[in-house]
Amino acid sequence: MQEGPQQANMGHFEKPEQFFRNLDADAAGALIAATADVTLVMDAAGVIRDLAFGSEELSNHGYREWLGKSWSETVTVESRPKVEALLREAGTGSKPRWRHINHPSADGSDLPLSYSVVPVRHKGADARKGHTVAFGRDMRSSVALQQRLVSAQLSMERDYWRLRHVETRYRLLFQLASEAVLIVDAVTGKLEEANPATYTLLGEDARKVGWVLSDSLDADAAVALKALLAQVRTTGRADTMRARLSGGGPEFAISISLFRQESATHFMLRLSVLGSVAPEPLASGKQMLLRVMESAPDAFVVTDLAGRILTVNHAFLDLVQLASEEMVRSESLEKWLGRSGVDLNVLVSNLRQSGAVRLFATTMRGEYGATTDVEISAVAVNNGEHPCLGFTIRDVGRRLTNDARGSRELPRSAGQMTELVGRVPLRDIVRETTDLIEQLCIEAALELTHDNRASAAEMLGLSRQSLYVKLRRFGIGDALPEGEH
Repeated sequence: MQEGPQQANMGHFEKPEQFFRNLDADAAGALIAATADVTLVMDAAGVIRDLAFGSEELSNHGYREWLGKSWSETVTVESRPKVEALLREAGTGSKPRWRHINHPSADGSDLPLSYSVVPVRHKGADARKGHTVAFGRDMRSSVALQQRLVSAQLSMERDYWRLRHVETRYRLLFQLASEAVLIVDAVTGKLEEANPATYTLLGEDARKVGWVLSDSLDADAAVALKALLAQVRTTGRADTMRARLSGGGPEFAISISLFRQESATHFMLRLSVLGSVAPEPLASGKQMLLRVMESAPDAFVVTDLAGRILTVNHAFLDLVQLASEEMVRSESLEKWLGRSGVDLNVLVSNLRQSGAVRLFATTMRGEYGATTDVEISAVAVNNGEHPCLGFTIRDVGRRLTNDARGSRELPRSAGQMTELVGRVPLRDIVRETTDLIEQLCIEAALELTHDNRASAAEMLGLSRQSLYVKLRRFGIGDALPEGEH
């Protein structure tokens, strides 16, 4: 079978003698050096006799010391068999292939390169003086991407197991509670989940398909319960009511909470028998919950409805760089949270409207100047004698980011920005967002130009003087170089 033109000339020019026959040594060297990030010229023994770098960055990293050394001496231990295999294949005339090889670096990290080796033969009397040329491609970006992928996978696994542990604790507390706890669909009123104490109090009728709580209450209590549910559905809060079962029995109190999960609304009803003493499992369960929250790695804060701190756990004290709970009690959470006068108002306003906030991105300020990127989930507890707000604060500063600028992403989503309208003047919202975008653009330009400020100013369309003014304003980089004003 005759090979097609594309297959026959793969890896070879069709007319090399026409274009490269009269090429001088300098032109040939420049042409070869331009084909790769690193080009090594080696003799028959594998000793590097000449080398060229395709980028100034690699040239300035001290790799010129490879000259005169055996190629295998310049690579890491695990890469030496690959070097020997490449040189051996080049000597036999095998088709070149690419191999991943690592070079040790002065900064402690390896330099990953993908090499292909091509033998170069001379004509005439110098036919025996052939050399081997190794072409290397810089693989640092690919290796960094692979490392990020592995890190992301490990992070996902850690989060998965953390969620599993939290769910296990919730299930344990739910089952141990001696008070009847019911999860009810807010639209249909049908029972979705209940703990064992529910069936002890209400009987086996609660297990029937389509059962609703009003079916087990006396007539007056059933009517009052429907009105109470309607009030909670409208306002998000309601007073506790008293009720009895239709067949008699002890009087109990019903308290109701409203929450949303996966775009659906649910009621959580707690039925407490009046005049009864809580048995040991309940006390034990509550103590367990308190111990878990006190030792949790995420910060936990309980405040009054105005945002003044009632109690905190140890993780919150570490976050704000304080030693004891007495130092934060009665202080406003706003003192350490995000931008003063903005973030706490947004959180409290959303809690009043919907009862819960999830994954609100902001920052926490420590007492001694430390700043930490955090995500806040919060809930409003409006039932009971002392309504309060609960905040779970998670440190996300150690999370994986795309690059050095990843930690400087915009702190709010579009939805969160629109929630500021009416609470913060528009000019303040626009100014804050504009400043952050301007700072990110300057940092990106400096990174792209390797901190060449003249080039960065040209890239941004600014004068050098204007760029230096903005650098001082945002605290980016060092002071002005000598002689520049």
